[in-house]
Amino acid sequence: MEITELTPAERRVREAFPLGEGVDFRQGGDEDPARGASWGPERTLRAEVLRELLLAGPVREGRTAGLKVAGARITGRLDLKYGTVGHPVRLRFCHFEEPPDLYGAQVGALVLSDSVLPGLTAGTLRADGVVRITCCRITGPVRLQGAKLSGAFFANGARLGRPGEVHEEAVLQLNHAEIGADVWAPGLVAHGKVHLNGSVVRNQVNLNDAELNAPGETALNAEVLTVGTDLHAMRLRSRGRVNLGGARIPRQLNLAHARLSNPDGQALRASSSVVGELWLREAAPIEGSVNLRRAQLDLLHVPPEVWPRQVQTDGLSYRVLTPHLPAERRLPLLEHEPDGYLPQPYEQLTTAYRTVGDDGAARTVQLAKLRRHRRTLPPYARVWGCLQDAAVGYGFRPMRAAGWLLLLLSTGTLAFALRHPPAVKPAEAPVFNPLAYALDLLLPIVDFGQQGAYAPRGWYQWLSYLLIATGWVLATTIAAGVTRSLNRQ
Repeated sequence: MEITELTPAERRVREAFPLGEGVDFRQGGDEDPARGASWGPERTLRAEVLRELLLAGPVREGRTAGLKVAGARITGRLDLKYGTVGHPVRLRFCHFEEPPDLYGAQVGALVLSDSVLPGLTAGTLRADGVVRITCCRITGPVRLQGAKLSGAFFANGARLGRPGEVHEEAVLQLNHAEIGADVWAPGLVAHGKVHLNGSVVRNQVNLNDAELNAPGETALNAEVLTVGTDLHAMRLRSRGRVNLGGARIPRQLNLAHARLSNPDGQALRASSSVVGELWLREAAPIEGSVNLRRAQLDLLHVPPEVWPRQVQTDGLSYRVLTPHLPAERRLPLLEHEPDGYLPQPYEQLTTAYRTVGDDGAARTVQLAKLRRHRRTLPPYARVWGCLQDAAVGYGFRPMRAAGWLLLLLSTGTLAFALRHPPAVKPAEAPVFNPLAYALDLLLPIVDFGQQGAYAPRGWYQWLSYLLIATGWVLATTIAAGVTRSLNRQ
């Protein structure tokens, strides 16, 4: 393209390019690029001119060339597909009439901050520096799938998609990308789906104060996402599912003060994920179900009131559960397991209480587990379970057995003291002792010689039968309780 064909605005950019200097067409700091369609030729640049500069523009020895433009209207499509651009590209506060196409391109850095675009195609992009869409307003999809960025990806304050519209194609596509630093997107607003599935982020992902709107869809799809440190999403507002299934987050997944809503489906899925710490501190009650199956956590910080009614916890493992609360506050979550009775969640909760030395709470959880299991048994087994529960709380309430024994012993002693049973062989019978006689009836392994020497009659005989039967029940349940305690130790 001959230099004589350039407009005055394009000539300014061409002269500044080899020097690496910027050209600012703005007439004031508060101009809105959304009105860029009305900007005149004095600040209009053709995309084909910018393409020629970036791919074959002049350079000057001793200077670093670069395209640095602010406040321009760019007409036509900036087509850099499969191109190699050895210079930084900075097009800030610009208005693009067509989506730039950088598919398969290699660039030094790409900065589009504060610009207005109808979309961006940059799949498999290679960038030696950062990629910025900070505070951009982009109505169409941002395609960065498979991109490899040596630096960070910045989308803080960006507005993606159109309010009230959710299309099949995601508005932000970072799936299978490799990010050499951070994904930095606090304050991002996405009207549509965001894809991070299969991506590798060397440092952290920051979605603090982000707003993801995809009602009835997957608002954030980050399956098998691998993060080097943390995923921060404090005060995240999500309308639609947050999918972190299979993610690897070694430090903190922070959803403190978040508001997750997908009433007709899953609001949060983190099944098979490996996370250092999961925080839902002071979050709003989750609207929708939660799937934590087979997730592995070191610390789980979730107040009970945050959980919805349906939480799938089969195979979930964690070492520490905070805040530390009585077992009665944690148990309702397990009672409402969608898959019915599952022993593993009770065992995991028991382990967590024992880890912090709260054996009383651990026993309460084990007792609740046996009671829940009892509901799944046939009627005859449930009757036996009720007897064990009433007698000694399945061995987790041993003092209850002592109380029953004392009550029955007192009843038997008093009854037989008021009316001695007749001796079977009066000449050979020992002196009757009502306390020893009651103990003989109650304890099957004790023999004071009283039970075989005397034979009660009438209702006293039925009383003796009752003492013998309850004695066997108490002895059996106490033995089971002792065995269970020894096994725990």
